[in-house]
Amino acid sequence: MRFLLDPEQRAFADSLNAMLTAADTPSVVRSWSRGEHASGRSLWRRVAGAGVFALAVPEAYEGLGPRPVELAVAFVELGRHAVPGPLVETVAAAALLTEPAPAKRLLPALAAGGAMATAAPAGSYALDGDVATIRLSWDADGLRLAPGHGPVRASLDPARRLTRLLPSGELLTPEPPLAHALVWARLATAAQALGVGLALLDRTVTYVKQRTQFGVAVGSFQAVKHQLADAKIALEFARPLVFGAALTMTEPDVAAAKVAACEAAYTTARTALQLHGAIGYTAEYDLSLWLTKARALRAAWGDPGECRAAVLKGLDSLSGVNVLSGGDRRS
Repeated sequence: MRFLLDPEQRAFADSLNAMLTAADTPSVVRSWSRGEHASGRSLWRRVAGAGVFALAVPEAYEGLGPRPVELAVAFVELGRHAVPGPLVETVAAAALLTEPAPAKRLLPALAAGGAMATAAPAGSYALDGDVATIRLSWDADGLRLAPGHGPVRASLDPARRLTRLLPSGELLTPEPPLAHALVWARLATAAQALGVGLALLDRTVTYVKQRTQFGVAVGSFQAVKHQLADAKIALEFARPLVFGAALTMTEPDVAAAKVAACEAAYTTARTALQLHGAIGYTAEYDLSLWLTKARALRAAWGDPGECRAAVLKGLDSLSGVNVLSGGDRRS
């Protein structure tokens, strides 16, 4: 099955790609990782001005959505350029804010780019809590607007700065739509990972054409071609799963897309690291910004084991057979 973007969606992707290429995102990422957010905030406003975050916000609250397919298109480009910030968390926040009063108060600013959001279960680490202006946490009592955050901690990806959100805060709703928000967060993560993998592949192909050994480009070696072909196939298999999941927005489909896209990006990252040799291990080389992000996204909003369990649960429900235990068909 083929999932082809229509001309309007392709033009949207091309415009984002052009804008982000001109933004010199590697320098923005490095500033962000040092806690210097000015250039990142400026880029965030430009991304919002292109309508990206509005795609996750209903029209009733000054958004354009919900439009998951277009959101997936956008997040592929955000991943391709390693844009920093709580991108997925802002989408998750938009999905969590369904009660009319808090939605009317908070969502318009998210859609317009005047606010950033982060979201995490109470007691766990939230992404970029130091820069987010809307901090959502949830526990058994419901969804709360956290009043602040704890100390910043570094993570594997230097652009993913972690903080614990302070407890208590304003109760927004006792029954937040956590499952719904998880589907949106996983879709955005899958699309972002796909973009990261595509960028890693493009950079590696360019590099092996330039790097020489024994007087010839290493890209001419059969073993190198095989590794790059395997990475390309994995990414191309993940692409229709991501856009197919954006059409259905079911938990099993989105979980399958996240597994495929994140594993493909991770495989491509390992290939890129190997084929770049020693330079691939240096933090000063821009490739590292994508390598670390591929690893971090693999575990974000559900690791591969959790997502595979969600896929199996969905298959079990559809077939009427307990595929986990091989049980009999239910009545």
